[in-house]
Amino acid sequence: MTTAPALPVPPARIVDLDLDHPEDLRAPGGAPAPAADGPVLALVRRRGHPLGLVTAAGTADGPALRAALLAAALRDVREAPADRAPQAAAGPGPTVTVVVCTRDRTDLLTPCLDSLLRSAPPQAEVLLVDNAPTDHTTRDLVRSRYADRIRYVHEPVPGLARARNTALAAATGEIIAFTDDDALADPGWVPGLLAAFRSDARIACVTGLVLPAELDTPAQAAFERHCGFSRGFAARTWSLAAGSADPLFPYTTSRFGTGANMAFRTAALRAIGGFDRATGAGTPTRGGEDLLAFLDVLTAGHTVAYQPDALIWHRHRRTDEALDAQVYGFGVGYSAYLTAAVLHRPALLAGLLRRLPRALPAAARGGRTPTGRPRGHSPAASCAGCCTARSATW
Repeated sequence: MTTAPALPVPPARIVDLDLDHPEDLRAPGGAPAPAADGPVLALVRRRGHPLGLVTAAGTADGPALRAALLAAALRDVREAPADRAPQAAAGPGPTVTVVVCTRDRTDLLTPCLDSLLRSAPPQAEVLLVDNAPTDHTTRDLVRSRYADRIRYVHEPVPGLARARNTALAAATGEIIAFTDDDALADPGWVPGLLAAFRSDARIACVTGLVLPAELDTPAQAAFERHCGFSRGFAARTWSLAAGSADPLFPYTTSRFGTGANMAFRTAALRAIGGFDRATGAGTPTRGGEDLLAFLDVLTAGHTVAYQPDALIWHRHRRTDEALDAQVYGFGVGYSAYLTAAVLHRPALLAGLLRRLPRALPAAARGGRTPTGRPRGHSPAASCAGCCTARSATW
């Protein structure tokens, strides 16, 4: 366990430091970290396992920066138990299909797809689903640069859930893993997912750690501070059989992870009907399809696991306007998730109503920012209010 450090003031560099190889600072996605002055946020690992985050004032001098980061790591990061990684069963691993869905964001794809190919095993199937594109630039990129490694799939009807279902229908792997076009896959992402699945046959869904790939702008820092996708550095599992101290479990699926970093046993995801096409980005609901899938997996009797070794680096929205739109989408999507959960499963409503009184104190606290101030109208304040309420209530 570590305490999250205060985020550095942007622009700040993100670096990756393994305590076993401190001389080799890396950028998100695995490339060598470029030299530059300024504040630094560093992920600290041991033998590849993420342990926590530290900050340093930053310097272009590599040895000085490494010394500062090592000092911060020794002070602030406590080692996890040696057995924190899932113990995979012996024998060959399951086959995997890796999926990215995109729409008219070709400029983001090259670093995303390059990182996926570094993370996925050579025999893995990689699918790019082009969702209702307005031109052929994404198709042309895949065919010209990745034709021998990435399979291009066209889905003409807009909607992220629909695009993911198209991938699900086309997938040949026993495991299907999803990330976003504004993400970079860590080299250990796919191995971390597969290790979690192999550790326990009851696990039908695995989510993973999501950290910022860049903190260049105030909007990106505001998102990470108040709405970040990270669920911490400790592996966890959830199931109906095990129960939870959370008064609103199993409805609190936003605590499990995010659609930017999720994987399923393909047969289990098909058995629950895939993703609800009425939800998700590209539809009026703007989101919620990932949370609904997590809930469906749980209520089907499976286990959901969170494995921080399966790491995705996410490029947050860079402008205040884009952040405002994203936070608004979070609110609409979360409402859509709850509505769909009750409409499709009326029996859940009675259980939800029984649990609400125990959750009301947390819900009331969610109406204020983490500093205790009422919500304001700036993107940072809106982000704080929306995401604090969401996490406190659900």
